[in-house]
Amino acid sequence: MNLEKILAISGKPGLYVLRVQTRTGFVAESLLDGKKITVNLKSNVSLLSEISIYTYEGEKPLAEIMQKIADKENKGQAISHKEDNATLTAYFKEILPDYDEERVYPSDIKKVLNWYNMLQAKGLVVDEAPATSEEKPADEALVAVEETVAPAKKAKAKKE
Repeated sequence: MNLEKILAISGKPGLYVLRVQTRTGFVAESLLDGKKITVNLKSNVSLLSEISIYTYEGEKPLAEIMQKIADKENKGQAISHKEDNATLTAYFKEILPDYDEERVYPSDIKKVLNWYNMLQAKGLVVDEAPATSEEKPADEALVAVEETVAPAKKAKAKKE
């Protein structure tokens, strides 16, 4: 499952796909309704590929957890994020038995399940294909996205 260009924008519902970089930020397209919005560099934006869940041994990338959900559900919908907290934690315990229960809150589990179901509804839950030589290496793609999200530094003009 490729989460490279999928964004969560603080204060905005749903998930977004990074479309193009602009001078003052970037353009993102909503997965919910397909509307495009401009996002400035001051917005709090998270790449799903950079999010991890705490476990007792360390951290697990969100893509790995979503792949486990996809395997459990045969790439179908997971349980609703609107279930009660006990049901959600029991379900998440099946997916990731060693998650850190003190650091991963029910609200985090709701978010993960909601995001998974959104991606699944849009047909973005697919098996990870091996990278071909024509594709950008992951670190180049990450640098391009980080440049998009990181604020630009202004250079001071030299007087001669």
